[in-house]
Amino acid sequence: MQKKPVRLWITVLFLGWFFDFLFFKHTPGLSFAIYAFSTLTAGFLLLWFDGIRPAKTTLLLVPFILFFGIMTFVRTEPLSALLAHAFTLFLMAGFSVTYRGGQWLRYSLADYFSSGFKLFTSLVSRSLTFAIAQRNSQSENGSAQKPASRFWPIFRGLVLAVPVVAFFAALLASADLIFAQRLSELTALFRLENLPEYIFRFTYILIFAYALAGVYLHAAQRSMDEQLLGIEKPLIPAFFGFTEASIVLGSVVALFIAFVLIQFQYFFGGQVNINLSGYTYADYARKGFGELVTVAFFALLLFLGLTSITRRETPVQKKIFSGLGLGLLGLVAVMLISAYQRLVLYETAYGFTRLRTYTHVFMVWVAVLLAVVVLLDLLQRQRGFALAALLASLGFAISLNLLNVDAFIFQRNLARFEQGQALDVGYLASLSTDAIPAMVNAYEMPGVKVDTRDRLGALIACMQFNLRSNSSDQSWQAFHISRDLADNSLQRVAIPLAAYRIDSSAWPIIVSTPLAEKYECSSDVID
Repeated sequence: MQKKPVRLWITVLFLGWFFDFLFFKHTPGLSFAIYAFSTLTAGFLLLWFDGIRPAKTTLLLVPFILFFGIMTFVRTEPLSALLAHAFTLFLMAGFSVTYRGGQWLRYSLADYFSSGFKLFTSLVSRSLTFAIAQRNSQSENGSAQKPASRFWPIFRGLVLAVPVVAFFAALLASADLIFAQRLSELTALFRLENLPEYIFRFTYILIFAYALAGVYLHAAQRSMDEQLLGIEKPLIPAFFGFTEASIVLGSVVALFIAFVLIQFQYFFGGQVNINLSGYTYADYARKGFGELVTVAFFALLLFLGLTSITRRETPVQKKIFSGLGLGLLGLVAVMLISAYQRLVLYETAYGFTRLRTYTHVFMVWVAVLLAVVVLLDLLQRQRGFALAALLASLGFAISLNLLNVDAFIFQRNLARFEQGQALDVGYLASLSTDAIPAMVNAYEMPGVKVDTRDRLGALIACMQFNLRSNSSDQSWQAFHISRDLADNSLQRVAIPLAAYRIDSSAWPIIVSTPLAEKYECSSDVID
Protein backbone atom coordinates (compact mmCIF):
# COMPACT_ATOMS: atom_id res chain seq x y z
CA MET A 1 0.00 0.00 0.00
CA GLN A 2 2.98 2.25 0.46
CA LYS A 3 3.80 1.76 -3.23
CA LYS A 4 0.38 2.56 -4.67
CA PRO A 5 -1.78 4.34 -2.10
CA VAL A 6 -4.20 5.47 -4.83
CA ARG A 7 -5.27 1.85 -5.25
CA LEU A 8 -6.20 1.74 -1.56
CA TRP A 9 -8.33 4.90 -1.69
CA ILE A 10 -10.15 3.87 -4.87
CA THR A 11 -10.90 0.43 -3.38
CA VAL A 12 -12.28 1.72 -0.09
CA LEU A 13 -14.35 4.42 -1.81
CA PHE A 14 -15.87 1.77 -4.05
CA LEU A 15 -16.59 -0.43 -1.04
CA GLY A 16 -18.18 2.54 0.71
CA TRP A 17 -20.48 3.09 -2.27
CA PHE A 18 -21.12 -0.66 -2.49
CA PHE A 19 -22.26 -0.65 1.14
CA ASP A 20 -24.77 2.09 0.32
CA PHE A 21 -25.95 0.20 -2.76
CA LEU A 22 -26.51 -3.03 -0.85
CA PHE A 23 -28.02 -1.78 2.39
CA PHE A 24 -29.64 1.64 1.99
CA LYS A 25 -33.41 1.07 2.24
CA HIS A 26 -32.88 -2.68 1.90
CA THR A 27 -33.35 -5.43 4.47
CA PRO A 28 -30.09 -7.36 5.01
CA GLY A 29 -30.17 -10.80 3.43
CA LEU A 30 -27.83 -12.07 0.75
CA SER A 31 -26.34 -8.58 0.79
CA PHE A 32 -24.56 -9.08 4.13
CA ALA A 33 -22.65 -12.14 2.91
CA ILE A 34 -21.82 -10.46 -0.41
CA TYR A 35 -20.43 -7.42 1.36
CA ALA A 36 -18.51 -9.41 3.95
CA PHE A 37 -16.87 -11.56 1.29
CA SER A 38 -16.22 -8.49 -0.90
CA THR A 39 -14.38 -6.60 1.84
CA LEU A 40 -12.42 -9.71 2.79
CA THR A 41 -11.42 -10.39 -0.83
CA ALA A 42 -10.59 -6.75 -1.55
CA GLY A 43 -8.34 -6.52 1.50
CA PHE A 44 -6.62 -9.79 0.65
CA LEU A 45 -5.93 -8.64 -2.92
CA LEU A 46 -4.70 -5.21 -1.82
CA LEU A 47 -2.20 -6.79 0.55
CA TRP A 48 -1.22 -9.52 -1.93
CA PHE A 49 -0.44 -7.05 -4.73
CA ASP A 50 1.63 -5.08 -2.22
CA GLY A 51 3.70 -8.19 -1.49
CA ILE A 52 2.16 -8.81 1.94
CA ARG A 53 1.26 -12.46 2.53
CA PRO A 54 -0.96 -13.87 5.29
CA ALA A 55 0.33 -16.27 7.92
CA LYS A 56 -0.74 -19.88 7.35
CA THR A 57 -2.48 -20.07 10.71
CA THR A 58 -4.50 -16.97 9.86
CA LEU A 59 -5.95 -18.76 6.83
CA LEU A 60 -7.55 -21.25 9.25
CA LEU A 61 -10.10 -18.53 10.04
CA VAL A 62 -11.35 -18.36 6.44
CA PRO A 63 -13.55 -21.52 6.50
CA PHE A 64 -15.29 -20.26 9.65
CA ILE A 65 -15.86 -16.84 8.06
CA LEU A 66 -17.32 -18.47 4.96
CA PHE A 67 -19.59 -20.73 7.01
CA PHE A 68 -21.05 -17.99 9.18
CA GLY A 69 -21.29 -15.61 6.22
CA ILE A 70 -23.38 -18.14 4.31
CA MET A 71 -25.57 -18.87 7.33
CA THR A 72 -26.55 -15.19 7.53
CA PHE A 73 -28.90 -15.74 4.57
CA VAL A 74 -29.81 -19.35 5.41
CA ARG A 75 -31.27 -19.00 8.92
CA THR A 76 -33.94 -16.55 10.12
CA GLU A 77 -34.30 -17.96 13.66
CA PRO A 78 -33.17 -14.99 15.83
CA LEU A 79 -30.27 -16.36 17.86
CA SER A 80 -28.79 -18.44 15.03
CA ALA A 81 -28.94 -15.43 12.70
CA LEU A 82 -27.49 -13.10 15.35
CA LEU A 83 -24.58 -15.43 16.05
CA ALA A 84 -23.92 -15.90 12.33
CA HIS A 85 -23.69 -12.13 11.77
CA ALA A 86 -21.69 -11.53 14.96
CA PHE A 87 -19.13 -14.27 14.34
CA THR A 88 -18.68 -13.22 10.70
CA LEU A 89 -17.69 -9.73 11.84
CA PHE A 90 -15.67 -10.98 14.83
CA LEU A 91 -13.66 -13.46 12.77
CA MET A 92 -13.04 -10.91 10.03
CA ALA A 93 -11.69 -8.54 12.69
CA GLY A 94 -9.51 -11.37 13.95
CA PHE A 95 -8.32 -12.01 10.41
CA SER A 96 -7.09 -8.42 10.13
CA VAL A 97 -5.36 -8.19 13.52
CA THR A 98 -3.47 -11.45 13.07
CA TYR A 99 -3.05 -11.33 9.27
CA ARG A 100 0.75 -11.38 9.18
CA GLY A 101 1.58 -12.64 12.65
CA GLY A 102 -0.83 -15.58 12.85
CA GLN A 103 -0.56 -15.76 16.64
CA TRP A 104 -4.30 -16.03 17.36
CA LEU A 105 -3.98 -19.66 18.46
CA ARG A 106 -1.82 -18.45 21.37
CA TYR A 107 -3.97 -15.50 22.41
CA SER A 108 -5.01 -15.09 26.00
CA LEU A 109 -8.17 -13.23 26.97
CA ALA A 110 -6.05 -10.11 27.52
CA ASP A 111 -4.66 -10.43 23.98
CA TYR A 112 -8.19 -10.39 22.56
CA PHE A 113 -9.01 -7.15 24.36
CA SER A 114 -5.63 -5.63 23.49
CA SER A 115 -5.89 -6.56 19.80
CA GLY A 116 -9.45 -5.28 19.63
CA PHE A 117 -8.41 -1.94 21.11
CA LYS A 118 -5.50 -1.62 18.66
CA LEU A 119 -7.80 -2.37 15.74
CA PHE A 120 -10.26 0.26 16.94
CA THR A 121 -7.53 2.90 17.19
CA SER A 122 -6.38 2.01 13.67
CA LEU A 123 -9.94 2.27 12.43
CA VAL A 124 -10.16 5.78 13.90
CA SER A 125 -6.73 7.24 13.17
CA ARG A 126 -4.54 5.10 10.90
CA SER A 127 -6.03 6.32 7.62
CA LEU A 128 -5.32 9.92 8.62
CA THR A 129 -1.75 9.25 9.73
CA PHE A 130 -1.13 7.25 6.54
CA ALA A 131 -2.43 10.09 4.36
CA ILE A 132 -0.30 12.64 6.24
CA ALA A 133 2.78 10.44 5.93
CA GLN A 134 2.19 10.03 2.20
CA ARG A 135 1.78 13.78 1.80
CA ASN A 136 4.99 14.51 3.71
CA SER A 137 6.87 11.90 1.71
CA GLN A 138 5.75 13.49 -1.55
CA SER A 139 6.75 16.93 -0.28
CA GLU A 140 10.22 15.79 0.77
CA ASN A 141 10.87 13.97 -2.49
CA GLY A 142 9.06 16.43 -4.71
CA SER A 143 12.20 17.92 -6.31
CA ALA A 144 13.48 14.52 -7.39
CA GLN A 145 10.17 13.37 -8.84
CA LYS A 146 8.09 14.38 -11.78
CA PRO A 147 5.39 16.98 -11.24
CA ALA A 148 2.45 15.62 -9.28
CA SER A 149 -0.72 14.78 -11.15
CA ARG A 150 -3.44 17.41 -11.08
CA PHE A 151 -6.17 14.76 -10.92
CA TRP A 152 -6.16 14.08 -7.19
CA PRO A 153 -6.13 17.72 -6.05
CA ILE A 154 -9.11 18.36 -8.32
CA PHE A 155 -10.85 15.22 -7.10
CA ARG A 156 -10.27 16.09 -3.44
CA GLY A 157 -11.50 19.62 -4.08
CA LEU A 158 -14.71 18.33 -5.64
CA VAL A 159 -15.25 15.82 -2.85
CA LEU A 160 -14.95 18.60 -0.27
CA ALA A 161 -16.94 21.12 -2.30
CA VAL A 162 -20.01 18.99 -3.03
CA PRO A 163 -21.32 18.64 0.55
CA VAL A 164 -20.47 22.28 1.34
CA VAL A 165 -22.24 23.65 -1.74
CA ALA A 166 -25.15 21.26 -1.22
CA PHE A 167 -25.55 22.43 2.36
CA PHE A 168 -25.64 26.12 1.48
CA ALA A 169 -27.83 25.47 -1.56
CA ALA A 170 -30.38 23.73 0.64
CA LEU A 171 -30.44 26.68 3.05
CA LEU A 172 -30.73 29.27 0.26
CA ALA A 173 -33.46 27.28 -1.43
CA SER A 174 -35.41 27.27 1.81
CA ALA A 175 -34.96 31.04 2.09
CA ASP A 176 -36.08 31.95 -1.44
CA LEU A 177 -38.72 30.08 -3.46
CA ILE A 178 -37.60 31.59 -6.80
CA PHE A 179 -34.02 30.44 -6.18
CA ALA A 180 -35.33 27.02 -5.26
CA GLN A 181 -37.31 26.91 -8.53
CA ARG A 182 -34.29 27.94 -10.63
CA LEU A 183 -32.12 25.45 -8.81
CA SER A 184 -34.72 22.75 -9.37
CA GLU A 185 -34.70 23.51 -13.10
CA LEU A 186 -30.93 23.18 -13.22
CA THR A 187 -31.02 19.90 -11.31
CA ALA A 188 -34.06 18.21 -12.84
CA LEU A 189 -32.66 14.79 -12.03
CA PHE A 190 -31.65 15.81 -8.53
CA ARG A 191 -34.66 16.44 -6.32
CA LEU A 192 -33.91 19.25 -3.89
CA GLU A 193 -35.99 17.78 -1.08
CA ASN A 194 -33.71 14.76 -1.09
CA LEU A 195 -30.58 16.82 -0.45
CA PRO A 196 -30.39 15.88 3.25
CA GLU A 197 -30.62 12.21 2.30
CA TYR A 198 -27.90 12.54 -0.33
CA ILE A 199 -25.64 14.44 2.05
CA PHE A 200 -26.20 11.80 4.72
CA ARG A 201 -25.45 8.94 2.33
CA PHE A 202 -22.39 10.64 0.87
CA THR A 203 -21.08 11.34 4.36
CA TYR A 204 -21.41 7.81 5.67
CA ILE A 205 -19.88 6.44 2.46
CA LEU A 206 -16.78 8.54 3.17
CA ILE A 207 -16.77 7.54 6.84
CA PHE A 208 -17.12 3.87 5.96
CA ALA A 209 -14.34 4.12 3.35
CA TYR A 210 -12.10 5.85 5.90
CA ALA A 211 -12.73 3.13 8.49
CA LEU A 212 -12.10 0.32 5.98
CA ALA A 213 -8.83 1.91 4.97
CA GLY A 214 -7.82 1.91 8.62
CA VAL A 215 -8.58 -1.81 8.92
CA TYR A 216 -6.59 -2.67 5.78
CA LEU A 217 -3.67 -0.52 6.90
CA HIS A 218 -3.73 -2.20 10.31
CA ALA A 219 -3.46 -5.61 8.64
CA ALA A 220 -0.57 -4.36 6.52
CA GLN A 221 1.37 -2.40 9.13
CA ARG A 222 0.47 -3.68 12.58
CA SER A 223 -0.62 -7.31 12.30
CA MET A 224 2.99 -8.52 12.35
CA ASP A 225 3.57 -6.82 15.69
CA GLU A 226 1.71 -9.32 17.86
CA GLN A 227 3.36 -9.03 21.25
CA LEU A 228 1.45 -11.53 23.31
CA LEU A 229 0.67 -10.51 26.87
CA GLY A 230 1.71 -12.65 29.81
CA ILE A 231 4.32 -14.74 27.98
CA GLU A 232 7.48 -13.50 29.64
CA LYS A 233 5.81 -12.64 32.94
CA PRO A 234 2.25 -12.88 34.22
CA LEU A 235 0.02 -9.97 33.29
CA ILE A 236 -1.17 -9.83 36.91
CA PRO A 237 1.44 -11.13 39.39
CA ALA A 238 0.13 -13.72 41.82
CA PHE A 239 -0.75 -11.83 45.00
CA PHE A 240 -3.46 -13.90 46.67
CA GLY A 241 -2.34 -16.15 49.50
CA PHE A 242 -2.57 -19.92 49.19
CA THR A 243 -4.39 -20.24 52.51
CA GLU A 244 -7.06 -17.73 51.59
CA ALA A 245 -7.59 -19.28 48.16
CA SER A 246 -7.81 -22.77 49.64
CA ILE A 247 -10.45 -21.64 52.14
CA VAL A 248 -12.51 -20.06 49.36
CA LEU A 249 -12.24 -23.10 47.11
CA GLY A 250 -12.78 -25.51 49.97
CA SER A 251 -15.90 -23.68 51.16
CA VAL A 252 -17.44 -23.70 47.70
CA VAL A 253 -16.53 -27.37 47.26
CA ALA A 254 -18.23 -28.20 50.58
CA LEU A 255 -21.36 -26.31 49.51
CA PHE A 256 -21.42 -28.11 46.18
CA ILE A 257 -20.97 -31.49 47.90
CA ALA A 258 -24.02 -30.81 50.06
CA PHE A 259 -26.05 -29.80 47.00
CA VAL A 260 -24.95 -32.85 45.00
CA LEU A 261 -25.86 -35.18 47.87
CA ILE A 262 -29.37 -33.76 47.85
CA GLN A 263 -29.47 -34.18 44.09
CA PHE A 264 -28.57 -37.85 44.42
CA GLN A 265 -31.20 -38.37 47.11
CA TYR A 266 -34.08 -36.48 45.60
CA PHE A 267 -33.41 -36.05 41.90
CA PHE A 268 -31.36 -39.04 40.88
CA GLY A 269 -33.40 -41.14 43.30
CA GLY A 270 -36.48 -40.96 41.09
CA GLN A 271 -40.00 -39.63 41.06
CA VAL A 272 -41.10 -41.30 44.31
CA ASN A 273 -38.60 -39.37 46.41
CA ILE A 274 -39.73 -36.05 44.98
CA ASN A 275 -43.41 -36.79 45.46
CA LEU A 276 -42.73 -37.64 49.09
CA SER A 277 -41.25 -34.18 49.53
CA GLY A 278 -44.46 -32.56 48.28
CA TYR A 279 -43.42 -31.87 44.69
CA THR A 280 -44.47 -33.40 41.41
CA TYR A 281 -41.68 -34.50 39.16
CA ALA A 282 -42.51 -31.83 36.57
CA ASP A 283 -42.71 -29.07 39.19
CA TYR A 284 -39.29 -30.06 40.49
CA ALA A 285 -37.82 -30.07 37.02
CA ARG A 286 -39.37 -26.73 36.08
CA LYS A 287 -37.28 -24.92 38.66
CA GLY A 288 -33.56 -24.63 38.52
CA PHE A 289 -31.94 -25.74 35.27
CA GLY A 290 -31.08 -22.18 34.30
CA GLU A 291 -29.70 -21.47 37.78
CA LEU A 292 -27.55 -24.61 37.67
CA VAL A 293 -26.03 -23.59 34.34
CA THR A 294 -25.31 -20.16 35.83
CA VAL A 295 -23.65 -21.76 38.86
CA ALA A 296 -21.48 -23.88 36.55
CA PHE A 297 -20.43 -20.82 34.55
CA PHE A 298 -19.45 -18.72 37.59
CA ALA A 299 -17.74 -21.65 39.31
CA LEU A 300 -15.57 -21.98 36.22
CA LEU A 301 -14.75 -18.26 36.32
CA LEU A 302 -13.93 -18.54 40.04
CA PHE A 303 -11.48 -21.36 39.45
CA LEU A 304 -9.80 -19.59 36.53
CA GLY A 305 -9.57 -16.34 38.48
CA LEU A 306 -8.04 -17.97 41.55
CA THR A 307 -5.65 -19.93 39.34
CA SER A 308 -4.23 -16.73 37.88
CA ILE A 309 -3.79 -14.76 41.15
CA THR A 310 -2.96 -17.41 43.80
CA ARG A 311 0.60 -17.93 44.99
CA ARG A 312 1.59 -21.61 45.04
CA GLU A 313 5.16 -21.75 46.23
CA THR A 314 5.69 -25.44 47.05
CA PRO A 315 4.79 -28.67 45.23
CA VAL A 316 2.41 -29.58 48.07
CA GLN A 317 0.52 -26.31 47.70
CA LYS A 318 0.26 -26.86 43.95
CA LYS A 319 -1.16 -30.37 44.46
CA ILE A 320 -3.66 -29.22 47.08
CA PHE A 321 -4.86 -26.31 44.96
CA SER A 322 -5.17 -28.48 41.85
CA GLY A 323 -7.00 -31.14 43.86
CA LEU A 324 -9.52 -28.60 45.17
CA GLY A 325 -9.94 -27.16 41.68
CA LEU A 326 -10.49 -30.53 40.07
CA GLY A 327 -12.93 -31.44 42.82
CA LEU A 328 -14.82 -28.22 42.20
CA LEU A 329 -15.00 -28.82 38.46
CA GLY A 330 -16.02 -32.46 39.02
CA LEU A 331 -18.93 -31.34 41.21
CA VAL A 332 -19.86 -28.76 38.60
CA ALA A 333 -19.99 -31.56 36.04
CA VAL A 334 -22.43 -33.46 38.25
CA MET A 335 -24.58 -30.34 38.55
CA LEU A 336 -24.56 -29.97 34.78
CA ILE A 337 -25.82 -33.53 34.49
CA SER A 338 -28.55 -32.65 36.99
CA ALA A 339 -29.45 -29.53 35.01
CA TYR A 340 -29.52 -31.53 31.81
CA GLN A 341 -31.88 -34.08 33.34
CA ARG A 342 -34.11 -31.34 34.69
CA LEU A 343 -34.30 -29.78 31.25
CA VAL A 344 -35.11 -33.09 29.55
CA LEU A 345 -37.85 -33.66 32.09
CA TYR A 346 -39.22 -30.16 31.60
CA GLU A 347 -39.26 -30.59 27.82
CA THR A 348 -41.04 -33.92 28.21
CA ALA A 349 -43.71 -32.33 30.39
CA TYR A 350 -44.19 -28.98 28.64
CA GLY A 351 -42.68 -29.30 25.17
CA PHE A 352 -39.76 -27.70 23.36
CA THR A 353 -39.16 -23.96 23.02
CA ARG A 354 -36.29 -21.86 21.74
CA LEU A 355 -34.89 -21.02 25.17
CA ARG A 356 -34.98 -24.65 26.28
CA THR A 357 -33.25 -25.71 23.06
CA TYR A 358 -30.60 -22.99 23.42
CA THR A 359 -29.95 -24.11 27.00
CA HIS A 360 -29.74 -27.73 25.92
CA VAL A 361 -27.03 -27.03 23.33
CA PHE A 362 -25.26 -24.53 25.58
CA MET A 363 -24.94 -27.07 28.41
CA VAL A 364 -23.24 -29.55 26.09
CA TRP A 365 -20.59 -26.99 25.09
CA VAL A 366 -20.12 -25.81 28.68
CA ALA A 367 -19.45 -29.43 29.62
CA VAL A 368 -16.91 -29.72 26.79
CA LEU A 369 -15.21 -26.51 27.93
CA LEU A 370 -15.18 -27.81 31.50
CA ALA A 371 -13.40 -31.00 30.43
CA VAL A 372 -10.84 -29.00 28.47
CA VAL A 373 -10.17 -26.74 31.48
CA VAL A 374 -9.50 -29.80 33.63
CA LEU A 375 -7.07 -31.11 31.01
CA LEU A 376 -5.33 -27.71 30.74
CA ASP A 377 -4.91 -27.57 34.51
CA LEU A 378 -3.38 -31.05 34.60
CA LEU A 379 -0.97 -30.04 31.82
CA GLN A 380 -0.27 -26.64 33.41
CA ARG A 381 -1.36 -24.92 30.18
CA GLN A 382 -3.92 -22.49 31.61
CA ARG A 383 -3.15 -19.97 28.88
CA GLY A 384 -4.97 -22.21 26.44
CA PHE A 385 -8.32 -21.34 28.06
CA ALA A 386 -8.90 -18.42 25.67
CA LEU A 387 -8.56 -20.69 22.63
CA ALA A 388 -10.75 -23.33 24.28
CA ALA A 389 -13.42 -20.73 25.08
CA LEU A 390 -13.31 -19.41 21.49
CA LEU A 391 -13.66 -22.90 20.01
CA ALA A 392 -16.50 -23.74 22.41
CA SER A 393 -18.28 -20.52 21.42
CA LEU A 394 -17.79 -21.34 17.75
CA GLY A 395 -19.06 -24.85 18.43
CA PHE A 396 -22.20 -23.49 20.10
CA ALA A 397 -22.92 -21.10 17.21
CA ILE A 398 -22.20 -23.76 14.56
CA SER A 399 -24.40 -26.29 16.36
CA LEU A 400 -27.40 -23.95 16.46
CA ASN A 401 -27.05 -23.08 12.78
CA LEU A 402 -26.67 -26.69 11.68
CA LEU A 403 -29.47 -27.87 13.97
CA ASN A 404 -32.11 -25.54 12.48
CA VAL A 405 -33.59 -24.70 15.87
CA ASP A 406 -37.13 -23.86 14.78
CA ALA A 407 -37.53 -26.97 12.61
CA PHE A 408 -36.15 -29.05 15.49
CA ILE A 409 -38.67 -27.53 17.90
CA PHE A 410 -41.56 -28.26 15.55
CA GLN A 411 -40.48 -31.85 14.92
CA ARG A 412 -40.03 -32.64 18.60
CA ASN A 413 -43.35 -31.08 19.57
CA LEU A 414 -45.09 -32.94 16.75
CA ALA A 415 -43.60 -36.20 18.08
CA ARG A 416 -45.00 -35.35 21.53
CA PHE A 417 -48.42 -34.66 19.97
CA GLU A 418 -48.42 -38.07 18.28
CA GLN A 419 -47.78 -39.58 21.72
CA GLY A 420 -50.86 -37.94 23.15
CA GLN A 421 -49.42 -34.61 24.38
CA ALA A 422 -50.77 -31.16 23.52
CA LEU A 423 -49.66 -29.26 20.42
CA ASP A 424 -49.51 -25.49 20.93
CA VAL A 425 -50.45 -24.13 17.50
CA GLY A 426 -50.05 -20.53 18.66
CA TYR A 427 -46.48 -20.94 19.87
CA LEU A 428 -45.37 -22.94 16.83
CA ALA A 429 -46.90 -20.26 14.58
CA SER A 430 -44.50 -17.75 16.15
CA LEU A 431 -41.46 -19.62 14.83
CA SER A 432 -39.44 -18.36 11.89
CA THR A 433 -39.60 -19.40 8.25
CA ASP A 434 -36.88 -21.97 9.02
CA ALA A 435 -39.65 -24.29 10.30
CA ILE A 436 -42.13 -23.97 7.40
CA PRO A 437 -40.59 -26.62 5.07
CA ALA A 438 -40.67 -29.16 7.92
CA MET A 439 -44.29 -28.24 8.69
CA VAL A 440 -45.37 -28.65 5.07
CA ASN A 441 -43.51 -31.96 4.76
CA ALA A 442 -45.32 -33.25 7.85
CA TYR A 443 -48.66 -32.03 6.45
CA GLU A 444 -48.10 -33.82 3.13
CA MET A 445 -46.79 -37.03 4.67
CA PRO A 446 -48.93 -40.06 3.69
CA GLY A 447 -50.78 -41.80 6.48
CA VAL A 448 -51.17 -38.76 8.73
CA LYS A 449 -54.33 -38.88 10.83
CA VAL A 450 -57.14 -36.61 9.72
CA ASP A 451 -57.23 -34.61 12.96
CA THR A 452 -53.44 -34.25 12.95
CA ARG A 453 -53.46 -32.98 9.37
CA ASP A 454 -56.26 -30.60 10.27
CA ARG A 455 -54.23 -29.13 13.11
CA LEU A 456 -51.07 -28.95 11.02
CA GLY A 457 -53.02 -27.12 8.34
CA ALA A 458 -54.16 -24.60 10.96
CA LEU A 459 -50.56 -24.08 12.00
CA ILE A 460 -49.38 -23.55 8.41
CA ALA A 461 -52.30 -21.20 7.72
CA CYS A 462 -51.27 -19.09 10.73
CA MET A 463 -47.67 -19.03 9.50
CA GLN A 464 -48.82 -17.97 6.03
CA PHE A 465 -51.00 -15.21 7.48
CA ASN A 466 -48.11 -13.91 9.60
CA LEU A 467 -45.81 -13.81 6.57
CA ARG A 468 -48.34 -11.94 4.46
CA SER A 469 -49.04 -9.48 7.29
CA ASN A 470 -45.37 -8.61 7.62
CA SER A 471 -44.50 -7.16 4.24
CA SER A 472 -40.83 -7.74 3.46
CA ASP A 473 -38.28 -6.27 1.09
CA GLN A 474 -38.52 -8.09 -2.24
CA SER A 475 -35.25 -6.81 -3.71
CA TRP A 476 -32.45 -9.20 -4.57
CA GLN A 477 -30.32 -7.66 -1.82
CA ALA A 478 -32.83 -9.00 0.73
CA PHE A 479 -32.95 -12.51 -0.76
CA HIS A 480 -32.94 -15.16 1.94
CA ILE A 481 -32.82 -18.91 1.37
CA SER A 482 -35.04 -19.61 4.38
CA ARG A 483 -37.81 -17.33 3.11
CA ASP A 484 -37.47 -18.68 -0.44
CA LEU A 485 -37.80 -22.29 0.75
CA ALA A 486 -40.77 -21.29 2.89
CA ASP A 487 -42.52 -19.60 -0.06
CA ASN A 488 -41.95 -22.63 -2.28
CA SER A 489 -43.29 -24.95 0.42
CA LEU A 490 -46.41 -22.83 0.96
CA GLN A 491 -47.14 -22.83 -2.77
CA ARG A 492 -47.31 -26.63 -2.70
CA VAL A 493 -50.20 -26.56 -0.22
CA ALA A 494 -51.94 -23.41 -1.46
CA ILE A 495 -55.10 -25.28 -2.53
CA PRO A 496 -55.81 -27.15 0.74
CA LEU A 497 -54.90 -24.06 2.78
CA ALA A 498 -57.68 -22.13 1.02
CA ALA A 499 -60.14 -24.10 3.15
CA TYR A 500 -58.80 -22.50 6.34
CA ARG A 501 -60.29 -19.18 7.44
CA ILE A 502 -58.39 -16.53 9.38
CA ASP A 503 -60.33 -14.13 11.61
CA SER A 504 -58.10 -11.13 12.33
CA SER A 505 -60.89 -8.77 13.40
CA ALA A 506 -59.91 -9.14 17.07
CA TRP A 507 -57.03 -10.32 19.17
CA PRO A 508 -56.05 -13.11 19.36
CA ILE A 509 -56.21 -14.03 15.69
CA ILE A 510 -58.26 -17.20 15.18
CA VAL A 511 -57.96 -19.82 12.45
CA SER A 512 -60.96 -22.03 11.61
CA THR A 513 -60.26 -25.44 10.08
CA PRO A 514 -62.29 -27.65 7.67
CA LEU A 515 -63.17 -29.87 10.66
CA ALA A 516 -64.76 -26.84 12.38
CA GLU A 517 -61.95 -26.57 14.94
CA LYS A 518 -60.63 -23.17 16.02
CA TYR A 519 -57.09 -22.35 17.16
CA GLU A 520 -55.34 -19.19 18.26
CA CYS A 521 -52.48 -18.00 16.07
CA SER A 522 -50.55 -16.74 19.10
CA SER A 523 -49.53 -18.09 22.48
CA ASP A 524 -47.84 -16.86 25.65
CA VAL A 525 -45.30 -19.56 26.39
CA ILE A 526 -43.20 -19.36 29.54
CA ASP A 527 -39.77 -20.67 28.64
